[in-house]
Formats: sequence, structure tokens, C-alpha cells
Amino acid sequence: MAKTQATILIIDDDEDVLLSAKLLLKKQYTTIITRNNPKEINQLISIEPIDVVILDMNYRIGFNDGKEGMYWLNHVLSINPKMIVILMTAYGEVELAVDAIKKGAFDFILKPWSNEKFLATIHAGLELSKSNHKISILESTNEALEKNINQKFGVIIGKSKPMQQVMNTIAKVSPTDASILILGENGTGKQHLAREIHKQSEQKNGPFIHVDLGSLSENLFESELFGHKKGSFTDAHEDKPGRFEMAENGTLFLDEIGNLPFNLQSKLLTVLQDRKVSRLGEGIERPFNTRLLFATNAPLNQWVAEGKFRQDLLFRINTVEIEIPPLRKRPEDIDEFVIYYLNFFKSKYHKSHLKIDSEAMKMLRTHHWPGNVREIQHTLERGVIMSDGQEIKTSDFNLTTIPVTKSTSSEFDDLNLQNIEKILIQKAIEKHEGNISKAAKELGLTRAALYRRLEKFNL
Repeated sequence: MAKTQATILIIDDDEDVLLSAKLLLKKQYTTIITRNNPKEINQLISIEPIDVVILDMNYRIGFNDGKEGMYWLNHVLSINPKMIVILMTAYGEVELAVDAIKKGAFDFILKPWSNEKFLATIHAGLELSKSNHKISILESTNEALEKNINQKFGVIIGKSKPMQQVMNTIAKVSPTDASILILGENGTGKQHLAREIHKQSEQKNGPFIHVDLGSLSENLFESELFGHKKGSFTDAHEDKPGRFEMAENGTLFLDEIGNLPFNLQSKLLTVLQDRKVSRLGEGIERPFNTRLLFATNAPLNQWVAEGKFRQDLLFRINTVEIEIPPLRKRPEDIDEFVIYYLNFFKSKYHKSHLKIDSEAMKMLRTHHWPGNVREIQHTLERGVIMSDGQEIKTSDFNLTTIPVTKSTSSEFDDLNLQNIEKILIQKAIEKHEGNISKAAKELGLTRAALYRRLEKFNL
């Protein structure tokens, strides 16, 4: 009979008791740890994934009041309130054991024990331990998913040849467990593509967890991705699983992988190689079963040559590369996006009568769309909101079209500072083909500052 995967810690000052319990339990469970000194609890809990603790009530010769057992019970529960603790006690301490259950112990076993009763109690405690672990993961996963619940997720649109090639590639790689690197300019819909891969994958019934690495500070990197132990830093008020654990049997999408600082790239590489994570503040290695997707608009091959990105990490994340073409390279898809977002926002703002007049439609078709699909989305939303009549006109969209051949002097005939700033931002994004990092650097802005201006100008 196969043993149940579980780690059980037994603490008793009587070596005969420890040996008897170990001989009984090792037939049923994979790992049995015995100790005669409860002071070793701290170290053991920090390095071993303990499922059940069996704790004697007394340790000092001549003392049978059970106070030591109560002390160590409280101590264990202060470290992990969900730890399953089973007390071992003599007949005269039953009342105290009952009180211990009220204070958080799972159950108690009377000495000398019945083997059948002993095993039944351990089994019940182990089932609750596994249930608590699953609940903890689900609670954290739901919290992460709720943060995205109100986001407007787009759809994969495009009948153009470049997009059909992308969709054909997705159909081939989604059912595999290969790591996929999604490339594309800002606003092309890399997250939407990642969700489509998840939907077509073997993990489609599991969670889809999205992490924007560009928004994580170095201090939060390990805590967010790998989880943390209670007390590992100032705000760590409870044990918390990381995104790798939350995405168990699902998909973990690490967006903006190019923004990961060089000193953290080695930590991520180790996790990807070993397929194990250790929560911050504890030494327990936890294996994970998660499909991994990555995305960036950064030129990673160039950065590898410049020493900004680890070559071994790049090899690890791009078993397959999928590049989403910018909208200017598939203009035949523009009409489909316009129709989709027009209908979406007409319904949202209760303006079912609206149409786009011919001049406005012509402008939409000829616009360069440096912000790609995101810019179309914002433009159509603005047009629907600002329109007063039956049709959306050119002025409702407030698009600034900049012909590439236009001279610098004529661009700035309008000396309004906001208009000039918008023009410069558009030119920088066009020049660097949507690469936000390069555009921000040329404009003398941080990435965050440029993103705020993109939102401000609906780009």
C-alpha cells in the first residue's frame, strides 16, 4: 500500500513513546520527525512543511499540570494559527486537554493509546490540514483575480494575414507546456493574447494569474511572486502564498519581463529551473505545477548583447516566441476594431443610435495609431461620450494626425503647450515603434510619467 504524502512532527520527552509512535506512523505516512525537546519547534516549522504536530502535555520530571503543553500549543499557533496540533495526555489531564481544544488544538490522544484511535485522529487532522492549505491558496488567488475583475479585457481581432499567422501559432503551442514569450509594442494586446493561450491550453480550468513585473519594486518582488512567512518583514502579518502557488494547475503570466532588474533575474531563473519556490522568511521548498507565459516590448536580444538581460534566462522563457504586429502593419484590421469598440461603448453609455460619419471614419482608417489597439479603444470611448447628435464627428475623437513628412516648423504653428507635448509624445512613440522605454528615455521621462501622459492624451 502506498504511503500518504505527509510530514508529521512528534514531540515528547519519552524516547519509548517517540519510537512507538514513529513505528506505527511510518507505515502510513512518508515523513515522521521525532524530537524530545519542544524548543526545537521554531527551527523545524521554518524548514519543514509540517502537516500535523503531535505534542505531549508535560516535559519536566515531577510536573504533570500540563502548563508546558499549553504554552507550546499557544506558541505553535502564534507561528501558524492554522497548524493542526494534537495533544498527548494522561487520563488525569482530560479536562485540561478539552480546554486546549477550545484554545485551538485539533484533538487529543490519551496515553496509552489505541492504535486504531491514534491513526484515526492523525488521519482526520491531516485531512483538515490539507483543506486549510487549499483554502489559503484559494483565498489569495481570489484576491488576486478580483483586482482584475473590472478591467476591460479585449478580444483577439484580426483577419489580416499577420494576425492569422499569430492565431495559427497559438493553436499549435497552447496545448503544450512550452514557455511562451509574447512580443509586441505597447497597446498591441499582449495580455489578451496570453489569456487566449490560457483558454486553449490544458490548464484552462485553472486560474489565470497576471503579474506586471514593471510595477513591482525590488522589495516586493520575492514576496509577491514567491510568497512570505508571517513576520518575515514589517507588514507580513500572516503567511501568504505567492503568485506561483496561486497559479497552481493554471497559468502564470509574467508581463513586462524586460523590466526585471538584472540582480533579480538570477532569482527568477533558479525558480524556473528547479520548478520550486521558497516563501520569503522560510526555508521550505514548494514545488509548483504552472504554465508560464511571458511578455515584453523590450528588445531582449539586444539587451543580452549589452549585458542588460541574462542570456540563460532568455533561453528559459522563449521556447516559442509570438510577436503581435502593430496596427500600422495590419491596417485592414482597423475597421473590425472600430466596429467592435463602437458597439461596446454604445451599449455601455446607452447610445444605441450612434454612427460614425464618413469623414470621421476616413480619419480613423488613415490614422497611424502609435498607441495601437489601446489607442483605438480610448478613441472610440471618447467619441461615443462626446457625441451630441446622431453621428460621431471628427472633432469628437480629438485625434492629432502627424504626417511623417511634415516639417518641424509647421508642426508648432500652434504654440499651445499641451498640444506640443502631445505631438512630441506621438513622434517619440512612432520613432521608436511603440517601445515605451526608449520613447521615455528620449523625452527625458520615466516610464511611469510617460504612461500618465499617454492616459492624459488618450494615446
